[in-house]
Amino acid sequence: MATNISHKHDNTNYRVKIIPGSPSVYRLKPKQENIGSIRRLTLGEKDPTKKNKTILLVGETGAGKSTLINALVNYAMGAKYEDNDWYQMAEEEKRRQTESQTSDVIVYEVFGLEDRTLPFSLTIIDTPGYGDTRGIERDVLVSERLLDLFRSTEGVHEIDAVCLVLKASDNRLSDRLTYVFDSVVSLFGKDVEENIVALITYSDFVTPKNVLQALKDESICLAKDEEGQPVHFMFSNIQKTERNKKNERTLKYAWESTDEEIGRFADFLKNTKPQNLTGTVEVLNRRIRVKACIENLQERVQFIELKQREIKQTQEGLKKHEQDMKNNEDFTVEVDEVYKYKVPVEGRKIWYLFGLNNAGATCCEVCKETCHEQCEVAPSPLQCEVMQNKCTICKTKCEISGHKNELHCTACTGQCPVSKHVKTPWKYVSKTRKVTRTIQQMKEMYEKGREGSEKSGSLLETLQKKMKELQKDKDQILEESFQHVVKLEEIAMKVVSLSTHVQLDFLIEKMKEKGDTEKVKKLEEMKSKMEENPRFKSALRYMSTVIGETAAFAIGKAAMNLLRGNTAE
Repeated sequence: MATNISHKHDNTNYRVKIIPGSPSVYRLKPKQENIGSIRRLTLGEKDPTKKNKTILLVGETGAGKSTLINALVNYAMGAKYEDNDWYQMAEEEKRRQTESQTSDVIVYEVFGLEDRTLPFSLTIIDTPGYGDTRGIERDVLVSERLLDLFRSTEGVHEIDAVCLVLKASDNRLSDRLTYVFDSVVSLFGKDVEENIVALITYSDFVTPKNVLQALKDESICLAKDEEGQPVHFMFSNIQKTERNKKNERTLKYAWESTDEEIGRFADFLKNTKPQNLTGTVEVLNRRIRVKACIENLQERVQFIELKQREIKQTQEGLKKHEQDMKNNEDFTVEVDEVYKYKVPVEGRKIWYLFGLNNAGATCCEVCKETCHEQCEVAPSPLQCEVMQNKCTICKTKCEISGHKNELHCTACTGQCPVSKHVKTPWKYVSKTRKVTRTIQQMKEMYEKGREGSEKSGSLLETLQKKMKELQKDKDQILEESFQHVVKLEEIAMKVVSLSTHVQLDFLIEKMKEKGDTEKVKKLEEMKSKMEENPRFKSALRYMSTVIGETAAFAIGKAAMNLLRGNTAE
């Protein structure tokens, strides 16, 4: 059971003194538990009859989020400057960066103090993984963890404020910060804009004109006040500084001014309509499915193209031996046979260290395909985001009853039931090997199930038909991926992520090959809109700085070419 807390601080069961002095620093001892892959720390007991407000903090590492969280907790507990105590619920950022963490998202909850200091209980979601030096894949993982939190029965289903944490010394938004912001905003539906605010740390409580101007210059979509200014609140980060006669007045002013700003923030939360996260879960699910679908598409297209090359080589061999066939003579043809091969999945294996089977890929044992390569959150295929509760685009168009109402995969070729999928530390890739086939082997391969004929035309016609079938499958996959991307644009607040840009490049290339000018135009308009956004170019510069030229190339050849072009100017 979680310990009930008091604003009089008379219960020592939930705290331990870690630094004596003025002020005395206490580490709080909240109840710890997990919501799926998320760690939750709770002070007090939740009263379902009381209102709760939930805020999501995002920002660069080093922006002061930990001290901000602790300031909010101290305010909720009723701690005053005169008490000469400071309470820490969130670990210091320097410590957290050096320790191996099991979760990139932490939920802090403070219950039992409603109508004392705050008119509601408080839930704080911290996202320390955004924008660190581990790069874009780490940020994608944080997005998946948020999805795990939002869709869990025990998780968070409403957000009252999305808070962009900035330092008062920021006079411009760095490439890194704009990347962080867009990474977060792109997770939410379009209706969340009025709930986005700026929390300014390390403040001296003078209007932060430079920060506000930077927000305007970058057209950051924050809520606006009556004067049209971005809604913002200021906080100090010096509350636990050792006190003496020289700094007492400054420290008291900083503490009391922070309390006043938290009071204003509380009023904002009280009067703000919470945003239901149903749309956000849809955006997150859709984004994951788009990525998984296009990754699967790329592999399937590669397989189809290699298969088409194999058939073309067979056709050329048959034409070369046309006279031998007429004479019923034996001959062989050498071709590059395509086959499926298993390779290890690159990425995080930390889940196995904690006894969880969350790492790896979701693979289909029937189709021999990788349906979701970076499936980090789901403990089993049953919870994987690429599964749906009915079959709508099954290759054989079979009835739902034929699937026994099982979940089905939205990625693999046959839309197979979830029972045919497994979590694996490897994935399927397409490879080729040189093989020599006899005329009899080729007939068995390509004329199986039809009336046999030893005429070369019959086998060649069968191969040509197979080529058309493969092209039809390829076109269907492209159409599915196109619809995914279009739907994502409709429901997402912003679509400026680098991964989406690469997906557009791939689809544009394949739609051009197909000759679908209408879809090419739509995709190029989406791409152009993205590239016109200056924050997209900032994200490119940031990623090239973090992961280097070689790794950045993997983000997309076209994206890097665009970056080099801008640099040249």
